[in-house]
Amino acid sequence: MTSNNEYSEIVSTKILAELLVAKGVRRAVLSPGSRNAPLVVSLSRRPELSCRVVIDERSAAFVALGMAQQSGEPVALVCTSGTALLNYAPAVAEAYYQRLPLIVISADRPEEWIDQDDSQTIRQRNALSPYVKASYQLPAVPVCDDERWYINRQVNEAINLSLSAPAGPVHINVPLREPLYATRLYTEQERVVSSVPVERTLSHDTVCELAQKISSARRVMILATFGAPDTTLTALLERVAALPQVVLLTETISNIPVANAIPTIDRVLSVMPGDYQAEYAPEILITFGGAPVSRMIKRYLRAHRPVEHWRIDESEHIIDTMQSLTRHIRLAPSRFFSALLPLLLPSDSDYGRSWQLLRSEAAECHTQYVAVAPWCDLTAFSILLPTIPQGAALQLSNGTSVRYAQLFETPRLFRSDGNRGTSGIDGSLSTAVGAAMASDRLTVCIIGDMSFLYDAGALAIRQLPPNLRIVVLCNGGGGIFRFIPGPSTLPELEPYFEIPQDVNVGGYASLHGIPCYHAADGDTLRDLLPQFFAPADTPVILAIETPRLLNAEILRDYFSRLNHR
Repeated sequence: MTSNNEYSEIVSTKILAELLVAKGVRRAVLSPGSRNAPLVVSLSRRPELSCRVVIDERSAAFVALGMAQQSGEPVALVCTSGTALLNYAPAVAEAYYQRLPLIVISADRPEEWIDQDDSQTIRQRNALSPYVKASYQLPAVPVCDDERWYINRQVNEAINLSLSAPAGPVHINVPLREPLYATRLYTEQERVVSSVPVERTLSHDTVCELAQKISSARRVMILATFGAPDTTLTALLERVAALPQVVLLTETISNIPVANAIPTIDRVLSVMPGDYQAEYAPEILITFGGAPVSRMIKRYLRAHRPVEHWRIDESEHIIDTMQSLTRHIRLAPSRFFSALLPLLLPSDSDYGRSWQLLRSEAAECHTQYVAVAPWCDLTAFSILLPTIPQGAALQLSNGTSVRYAQLFETPRLFRSDGNRGTSGIDGSLSTAVGAAMASDRLTVCIIGDMSFLYDAGALAIRQLPPNLRIVVLCNGGGGIFRFIPGPSTLPELEPYFEIPQDVNVGGYASLHGIPCYHAADGDTLRDLLPQFFAPADTPVILAIETPRLLNAEILRDYFSRLNHR
């Protein structure tokens, strides 16, 4: 008999674990099972790996996504066979469009048992293929040195591919044959194959051509959508945005804290005179980042198309959101702007200044409106956002939360994130849990009550990070459908879209032993926020109750007042 310390590992799982560690993976999220027991053993025995156990695979995948999002490092995600893998799909799709390096590892039955009416013998091979950079299938039992070499090569390739720009998830399917608890000793060291990145560059002629176009143009717009903080890129854009012919528009989750940027796109567009909209439109549009949050900027740029639209994106996939693309430049944005900046010259233009005047006017109108608005989601945000401690990280759920945040400037925050790759409401809370686990910073999650209800299972995760603060907007659910065109005018709005209901946030908090505060007016909210944000040994929840029917009314009136100031 061998002792626990002498227990050998199955060849494929040992190779996987050793190469994960060798290639810099430091975090893994595991969901318990039987078929994946060898994987769990191999990963948990590597002291270099911090392994978290999350029972619910859907939640586990979003936790891993949050970790990768905050750390910028690859995270391993391990499940058992069967439908467990399919529960990963929403988070894997989100990671694909956020370009986050997830190493998805699924245990499986041997190939000959698939579709044979035995337990958990579904078709796992390539199950995630539309939303991963590549899928890999390992041999169930390597019977010769060549097959062991093949496993080593496949795992090396998978991890390298996940990390290569643009990063993204990969799927490694690992068939495992019984007995799952081996007794053979296996001591060979794994060979690491590194991938040497090749930096793309623009030719000198191209740099000169593009720089000359910007220098001679009178109206250049740069639109930055979601992305991770990048101090180099921010410093470059600070200088580019100082050119008189340039305006830089940034969304909340773009994480580009440039002082003279326009960080509140929707409210600025709302004060733009209708008769003069074409005069504010760019001749040259430069975009980078993920899918835009602002519907208004998409509508505006599709209606007033630039002469030239340059998309800066390392992916080979062409993205033409504004239907005006003329150049796809496959570079990291920081490399693009650093190449052009030395050659850029100011033109005879007041384009940037004209947008700054709109920004000032919009800020004044916003302040005046919020000061007299009744208690609603808008006023709750106006109290909450400026109170978040400096240097905190913000996680925004989709729908109400991310859209309201776009109306406010938040320069005090370290970073802001949201699952805008696919823009689904699922997994927002789990993502925030993973983000808080990967950082020592205070992490504040602002989530709607329907998104909270959808992902409330995240509260059952063991050892929830104490640096997590959860703000639940209890507005009766689905309020966004009362504002966006379409559902708001349908007779089916309430029973089928909005589905109004009261979510007992305090009950969920009590079930999991989490402190919970409740505010239903501005004064109470102001009084509670210092306690809510104070250091604690556990996460803390704050439920903010606002009037369901009034919220959309106020928001429509807000934009109407700005339009007709």
